[in-house]
Amino acid sequence: MSKSQILISTSNIKLQQNGKSILDDVSFELKKGEFITLIGPNGAGKSSLIKVLLGLIKPDSGSINRAKNVKVGYTPQRFSANEFIPISVVDFLNLNQNINDDFLLETADLTGIQLLLNSSLKDLSGGEIQRVLLTRALLGKPNLLILDEPAQNLDVDGQMQLYKLIQDIHQKHGCAVLMVSHDLHRVMKESTQVLCLYHHICCMGQPESILKDSKFNDLFADQMDDLMATYEHHHNHTH
Repeated sequence: MSKSQILISTSNIKLQQNGKSILDDVSFELKKGEFITLIGPNGAGKSSLIKVLLGLIKPDSGSINRAKNVKVGYTPQRFSANEFIPISVVDFLNLNQNINDDFLLETADLTGIQLLLNSSLKDLSGGEIQRVLLTRALLGKPNLLILDEPAQNLDVDGQMQLYKLIQDIHQKHGCAVLMVSHDLHRVMKESTQVLCLYHHICCMGQPESILKDSKFNDLFADQMDDLMATYEHHHNHTH
C-alpha cells in the first residue's frame, strides 16, 4: 500500500492521566476506503484514542500523521441539545458553516432526516439526534468518518437502522470509516479491519481472524457465544 493511500497513522502513542496508563504504544494506519471498527471493554482508552486522532488531546509521546487531503467528519459519543436555546435542525446543520441548500437537502435525504429539518433539536429522540449528527458530519464532504459509539442508547431497531445507514454511506461514498462500538455482532459484518484495544492494541485484523484470536476471546469471553452464533448465521447467508 503506497503512502498516498494512508489517511491517518499513529506511531507509538502513549497517554497517561493521573498516573494511569490510558494508551500504551498504540500504532496503526487507516487507509482510504477502509472500515475499521475499534472495540474494547469500558475504560480501554477508545474515546481517548479518538480524541488524540482528532487533535483534541495531545499524547505524552508518539506521533500522529495526517494526510494533507484528509477531511474528517466526526460524531461524538455524547451530545445533548440545550433546552434553553431553541434551535431548529436546519439551523443546527448550518451552524458555523455555509452549506448549499440543494446539497443539504440531498444529504438530509440520504440520512432520512428530511422531515425533521424544521423540528426543534431539543425535541428529537436519540436515534434522530444521531442521524442529525451524522448529517452534519457528512456536510463537510469528509473522506474519513470518525464515529464514537454512534448507536449508544438506541434500541435494537434503531441500532440496526443506523448501522445500515453507515454501511450504505461507506459503500456509496467510499469514505473511510473509523467507528467505536460495543456492539460486536453488528460491527463484524461491515468491517474490513477490527482493532481491539485495551490500553494497547491487543489484536488487529480482518473479522474472521480476530474471532479466532485468543486475546480477543479473553477480552470478550462473556459475549463470545452470542457473537459467534450471530456472526456465523450472517456469514452462512451471504454466500
